[in-house]
Parts: sequence; structure tokens; C-alpha cells
Amino acid sequence: MGKNTLWLVVFLLAPVALLNYLDRQMLASMKFSVMAELVDIKSDTSWGVMLAQFKWVYACLSPIGGYLADRFSRRGIICASLAAWSAITWWTGQATGYAELLTARTLMGVSEAFYIPAALALIMDYHTGATKSRATGIHTAAIYIGVILGGFSGFVADAPSLGWRWAFHTAGALGVLYALPLFLLLRDAPRAVVSETAPQNSPLSALRQLLGNPSFLLLTAYFALAAWPGWMMKDWMPAMLKSQFEISQGRAGVSAGLYVNLAGFVGLFLGGLWADRLVLKTVRGRTLVSAVGMALIIPALFGLGYAPTLTVAICFLALFGLGFGLFDCNNMPILSQLVRPELRATGYGLMNFVSVSLGGFADIGVGKLRDAGVTFPVILSLAACLVIANVFLVLRVRPQGVSL
Repeated sequence: MGKNTLWLVVFLLAPVALLNYLDRQMLASMKFSVMAELVDIKSDTSWGVMLAQFKWVYACLSPIGGYLADRFSRRGIICASLAAWSAITWWTGQATGYAELLTARTLMGVSEAFYIPAALALIMDYHTGATKSRATGIHTAAIYIGVILGGFSGFVADAPSLGWRWAFHTAGALGVLYALPLFLLLRDAPRAVVSETAPQNSPLSALRQLLGNPSFLLLTAYFALAAWPGWMMKDWMPAMLKSQFEISQGRAGVSAGLYVNLAGFVGLFLGGLWADRLVLKTVRGRTLVSAVGMALIIPALFGLGYAPTLTVAICFLALFGLGFGLFDCNNMPILSQLVRPELRATGYGLMNFVSVSLGGFADIGVGKLRDAGVTFPVILSLAACLVIANVFLVLRVRPQGVSL
């Protein structure tokens, strides 16, 4: 298989990853405009429930999406997910009340649950050697671009001639336009790469093999505990900055999404390159790089909570992004060192189930804490304490090889 083919699949998937996270960040960045128009969203707790509803549906269906991607065409599942995403995103812009918006976010959780496990497993199918972290990093960079672009949607929502509904309609249309070239160009990995004789696991057999692997359980716990600060950064940081520094919705959205993700690009590039080289020297190379990234998040969260000015807060946001980039580009590559290829999408789906479920509870928890008058510095400090424990978890993972 040619080298160009290995990277073509990554670049074909990147726009889909961008759109997935564009939609999520748009909702966070346009929170105040949406709540002002849909007046039956009466509190931050209600907003948190809506964010959590998306995550719980997404979480519960991720293992199913992963299992189907391991048994059937990863390409087919990815293309179907994009088509559903496009329709639901357009419909979100039509919502006339809280119930309808809640329904749209629930269906969005269904569509997105099938994308990430299939996409990352397909990348691992093509990148069978020591390029896994770099390939995952490029795909994740597209997610960061989606978050950055979504951050600018606060300005779109504030523009009288545009508004938050226009943003969702336009994003949905872009998804429709990209669906056709993706369907025509994307291909499943050749059978020489993914063996036709690989065992076909039943759902119970796959679950038994994964849950019987201690390192997989540790990686799942590690991935899940990173959900609290990760989802908080995406879902609540625009509101945090607006409240803490009394800035506009547009400026808060850009500040929350731009700098953390620009630094994240650096983390993805350095982390991917460093991990792919280090794993050739030690089988634990990727877990060590990921642990360094998680350690950087600790001072970032404490500093962000007590930053005296927006400029200082942005510096700590950049530190957070750098650390999260090192973490983000190594999760699927570490998983690929723990389980066989025919279990990777299922395994990532299970990891997503635990991680995103925790993220849903975190959204509701933050909403309730805010309604109770708890300050953002205290909330961020609690998240930092979880991250301290998380560093020790990943250091206990025992990878088995560069690739299986």
C-alpha cells in the first residue's frame, strides 16, 4: 500500500471530524443567544441537562457503533454518520423551544456515536507501523479547528443579519456538500491489511476480552477522568470567561476556543512526533508522552481559575491546550498496543461510553454548582485534583508492542 494512501484516509476524515466538533462548540459559544430566544430554557441546570443528554446518548451508543465498525464496513458507517449529522445540524437551527432543541441534541448523539470509533479504527488499519500517533494527531487537529471555528460563532450569533440559526443551517449544508466526495473517495483498508480470517467476535465475547484486560481497564479510567476538564473546556469555558472578565459573548467564545486549540496543535505535532519516535526505544513511549501532557493540565487548571486578567487566563488556556494535545494524539495508538485490530473500534467505543457519560454528569454538576453560587475557580480546582490522580493511572498501563 502506497505511502500516499496511508495519509489520504486521514485527510479525507479530517473534515468530518471538524464538522462534528464545530457543531458542539457552536452551541457552547452561542449559549446566551439561544437562551435569550428559547425562553423556556430557564437556568444553567436546564442547559447542563441538554448538554448531558447529548453526551449520554452518544456514550451509550458508542460501544454499539464501535462493534458494528469492527464487524462491517467502517467506511459505510462513517458516511452514514455524516449524512445524519448534516440533517440534524440543519434541524437544530429550526428549534422553537427547549423540548425540540433537546430532541435535536439527542439525535445528534446518535449520529456522532458511530463516527469516532470507526474513523480512528480505520486510521489504525492503514497506519500499521510507527506513524499511529502522528496520523491520530492530524485527525485530532481537525477537531481542534472545528472548536476554533465554533468559537467564532458567538460573533455570528450577535450579528443582526445572521444569528445562531443561520450558523446551524450553514454547517448542515456544508456537511451535505462533503458527503458525496467522501463516499466516492474513502475506502476500507485492503484485506491484506485487515485479515479476512480475523475472528468474528460476538458482542459478549468482545466485551469479555476487553474487560478481562487490566491495561484496557486502566486506559479506560484514564480516558474517562480526562473528560471532566476536557468537556468543561468545550462546554463551559465561554460562559466562564464572559462571567469572570465581563466581556462580550463573541470575545468570550473566541478566547475560549482559539488559544487553547492553537497551543493544542503544537501539542499534537510534538506529541505525535515524540511518541512515534519514543515508542521505537521503549514500548511505553506513548503512555509516557501522554502522562507528560496530563501533568501540564494540572497547573493550567489552577492558574486559569485564579487568573487576574484575561491575558493571564489565555496563557493558562494555552498551557492546557499544549498538555491536552499530547494526551489527545496518543489514546487510540495506546489502545492499539493493548487489543487486536478487530477489537479496536469496540474498545474505543467502550472508552467513549465511560468518558462521555462522566462528561454528561460533569455538565449537570457544573450547572448545579453555578446555580448554587459556587465560583469558577473552585470548580476548576476540583477538576485539577482529578487530573493529579489521572497521571498515576496512565503510568500503570502496560502496552504490549508498537502494533498488533
